[in-house]
Amino acid sequence: MTDFVRMIIREMELRNYSQKTIKAYAHVIEDAFSVFGESLCSASEVAIKDYLQVKLRSGLSAQTVSLYANAYNFLFIEVLRRADFHPIRQPKRSKTLPIVLSREDVTRLIDAIVNAKHRLLIALSYGAGLRVSEAVALRVCDVDCDELTLHLKGAKGKKDRITVMPESLVNGIRNLIAGKRPDEHVFASDRGVRLTERSAQAVFTRALQRSGIRKPATFHSLRHSFATHLLENGTDVRYVQELLGHANIRTTQIYTHLTNPALKRIKSPLS
Repeated sequence: MTDFVRMIIREMELRNYSQKTIKAYAHVIEDAFSVFGESLCSASEVAIKDYLQVKLRSGLSAQTVSLYANAYNFLFIEVLRRADFHPIRQPKRSKTLPIVLSREDVTRLIDAIVNAKHRLLIALSYGAGLRVSEAVALRVCDVDCDELTLHLKGAKGKKDRITVMPESLVNGIRNLIAGKRPDEHVFASDRGVRLTERSAQAVFTRALQRSGIRKPATFHSLRHSFATHLLENGTDVRYVQELLGHANIRTTQIYTHLTNPALKRIKSPLS
């Protein structure tokens, strides 16, 4: 089993897959091996689909089952090159609108954080539209306080992009990175090592609880809020797409459902 997974990992590394994808696919294949054993490589397409159906009925989200399907497509088509195996179609995902914090919510959230570094982490993540992985990976050399930009390198999809930085945070960022080498992380732990994603998410969760905000928001809600507020300010959706690093503009357009002024002007018939 170890040699089999190692082979899969090697193939993904040679194709320059992200470490997050490699870890996820390896876990999925290990899970399948625990069910099929040595017969996994020769398992029929029907057997794999039955296995996925069990996963879906057990309560796994459509998004997670999609990950499973992608992993098996990679295994059977790309690695094992099974001519009798056709790509598994991903389950239809539910169309839920993202959780967005209002501008007042964001202010309350940031004000609830006592630690100056943590406050900057949350404020910058909102003000630049960062994913949690991008925030903790940010290095000193990626920050341009004069141009008010961040150069995000190797972000999701192995893509670089430029995003904006709030002028109000410049002094705080400059103080935070003072004396650091260009290759050091902006947000390091007290031990001087890179802050983990889990730690950053915990900072957000504690701030949300202290602020008294009742929305089921997550760290990623900061990015949703960034996009929504830009559109409310009249920023063209194509620029928002570029700042977020979306490959498809349809991904960005989901935020237009949250900023439709015509809908907000409609009054309920119950006065």
